[in-house]
Order: sequence, then structure tokens, then C-alpha cells
Amino acid sequence: MAIVGISNVTRTSLPFRPPFVFACRRAGRRSSAAALETLPEITHDPVDNVSENPASSPPPKAKVWQGRCWPEWKMMSSKELGIKASMITKPTKLVLDELKKKGYDVYLVGGCVRDLVMKRTPKDFDIITSAHLSEVKKTFSRCDIVGKRFPICHVHVKDSIVEVSSFCTSGRTPSKGLVYATRSHQDCNEHDNMRWRNCLARDFTINGLMFNPFSNLVYDYMGGMEDIKKAKVRTVIPAYTSFQEDCARILRAIRIAARLGFRFSKETAHSIKDLANSIMRLDKGRLLMEMNYMLAYGSAEASLRLLWKFGLLELLLPIQIT
Repeated sequence: MAIVGISNVTRTSLPFRPPFVFACRRAGRRSSAAALETLPEITHDPVDNVSENPASSPPPKAKVWQGRCWPEWKMMSSKELGIKASMITKPTKLVLDELKKKGYDVYLVGGCVRDLVMKRTPKDFDIITSAHLSEVKKTFSRCDIVGKRFPICHVHVKDSIVEVSSFCTSGRTPSKGLVYATRSHQDCNEHDNMRWRNCLARDFTINGLMFNPFSNLVYDYMGGMEDIKKAKVRTVIPAYTSFQEDCARILRAIRIAARLGFRFSKETAHSIKDLANSIMRLDKGRLLMEMNYMLAYGSAEASLRLLWKFGLLELLLPIQIT
């Protein structure tokens, strides 16, 4: 795995490696029209190996699947990215520390890592661990296992709830992308394979980052850092397949693009338009929840503009009216 150094990350610029520079603007400052400025799919630049880590495999050769080139794996210093321990909430730290004391691997994963990289305050923190959910429940006195299709633990810390998922359950229902993954990178070690497979099951590349706060390393298997640099929302697996697997990802794509001021890749934008009607398969409660998320956090106007541009608003308005 290539180790990439990133220095002096600020809210307005992130030198990924010279001369890469990008601007991260506050949500709502950019016009929602920016999300319609679609970008062609990019080829990820190779990164030279700097050193090796015992828990990391050498970077695999590029793989091509359905016209997509899988990016080279990258491992970055969280300190050089500007991520500080003080940016993680106390309840989250407590859960991380307790699981680590028990000898389990623990990571922050998903949108919270993306937000930490961009110097934004995460609305919540998601933890993933090598422990089984039953072991997580035994570790904490106030802990419930919730969900049937994708079970997770809700750990109650005072007035907060910290969500903890397990590598052991996250791989039970493989997507088409994961079916492909079982035929790829067979030469990687156990740690990298476990992390990579989990990231491959996520919705968007920018949500596929994984952060180990104890080793101060951020793992990027899906090209998420490159897409943050490009201010782009792109699905992990081909967009049409991704949205067919879970049509709620269409609404999440709109919400993320509106909140961050990001654009869609061409493939993602076309698939949103083609599969817009599929969101009506969601129950009314889920649609209302997604709409409420979109109208919160100062991104209401941008969200509504994007919903209208992609023909989703006319589908959702009757739901809101009732």
C-alpha cells in the first residue's frame, strides 16, 4: 500500500501531494448548479511506495471492471491531514478506547472521516470493529443490537448514542461489487482485505475512507481522497448497479452534493436521472426521513434545486404534502 503524506490541511485547501490543490467550501455557499457540472471518470495517479506497514499489503495492480479502473490503495498520516484527537467527541473516544482495551481492531469510517479530512464537524461518528456485535454488547452496560438486514450496536454513553458495526456482519450480504471483490486481490493480507471489502460495500467513494485513531492512519481503497480533491460525488461500484441495489442512495447522493457543494460524475448523474422513479419503492416514512435530512444543516435550497433538476422534486412533493 502506498503511503501518502499530506501536510497542513486547512478548510480552504488540501495539498494531496504537490501540486494537487482543491478548495473545500462551506455547505450552501456554492450554487447547486455546481453538482450538475459533471466530470468524466478519472484515472487515479499512482503513488510511490515510501515505506511498508506490517498490517498493509503492497498496492495491487489496477483492476478494470465494467470500464472502471480500481484505484491504487493509499495509506495517509492523519496528523499530516490535520486530523486531531480533539475533533472526535468524548462519547466516541470512550467507545473506541474500551474496544481497543479488549484487543479489538477499531476504526472510524464513512462520512465522519470525510468531514474530518475537510475540517468539517461530523454530525455523528460511525465505528467499525473486528469484534462481533455480541462481544460489543458484553463490553458496554447500555448497548442494544438493532436492525435485521444490517445489524449494528447502539452504545449509550450518557445522553449520546454511538453506532458500532462489525466487520463480521458487514460482509454477510455481498453486493455485486463484493462478488467481484472475491475474485480480486487474493494476494493481499487479511487486514487490508477486511478493510477493502468493507469499503467496497459503501455507497460513495468519499464515504469509503477508514481512520485508525490509534495508529493515526487513514486508509483509502476507493479513491475517496481524489474525489474529495475533485469535489466529486461518485459511487464505489458502477452507479447504475449501485442505485439498483439501493435506490435510497439516489437521495443520499443529492443530499451529500448539496451539503458539500460537490458535483456528480457523469456516470452518477446519468444514473440518477435514469433511475429517478425507483425512489418511489421506498416507504413513505423513509422518504420523509430523507427529505428532512436534506432540509437540515443549511442545505435546504441547494437540495431542492438539485431535486428539481433531476426530476425528483415532483415525485417527492406529493409525499410531503400528505
